[in-house]
Amino acid sequence: MVDYAQARRTMVDCQVRPSDVTDLRIIAALLDVPREQFVPPSRRAIAYLDLDLAVADGSPRALLKPMVFAKLLQAAEIHESDRVLDVGCTTGYSAAVLAKLAANVVALEEDPALARIAAENLGARVAVAGGPLNAGWQADAPYDAILLEGASEVRPDRLLAQLKEGGRLVAVIGSAPLGKATLFRKDSGQITALALFDAAAPLLPGFAKTPAFVF
Repeated sequence: MVDYAQARRTMVDCQVRPSDVTDLRIIAALLDVPREQFVPPSRRAIAYLDLDLAVADGSPRALLKPMVFAKLLQAAEIHESDRVLDVGCTTGYSAAVLAKLAANVVALEEDPALARIAAENLGARVAVAGGPLNAGWQADAPYDAILLEGASEVRPDRLLAQLKEGGRLVAVIGSAPLGKATLFRKDSGQITALALFDAAAPLLPGFAKTPAFVF
């Protein structure tokens, strides 16, 4: 039988800490949230491996690799008073971690089946919203921080418009295997972008680049 508590500790000690994630609040949240409870029983034994973990057999949707997720969290500089939008929450794991760090979390998911699972997993801790991921969730905007739980091939302008002044958006930008974890920040009404580290992640629905027309 898998010792999940020990598996969580090993994930943090062998994947997260060596990747320069030093924020003790993030470390504590990752140790506290049982990642295995957010995937089907058939995948729980591999819940803490260094990979993007599919939330169902054959599904393109996944929980981000622990190292990538932790480094994005640290780059987002989430404070206890922040309102956060979690884009592409799948079964709710990322939102559960965010709920340990922020005052208010909105978990957005466009797949109705995944949204139902997320709502069941999260209970009253997090508001789960259903709708297109690339549209964000204007009803609770603006946000101090927005996280994309997957890759985008394009700049997520509709989401950036939902940041408040001083707000941050973190995402993997680009197509695998050449993506870059990127921090967008809104200052004086302007958006700046800073590439942070090489990363790959499953492409989120609605964030693919429009194919170029070829004669």
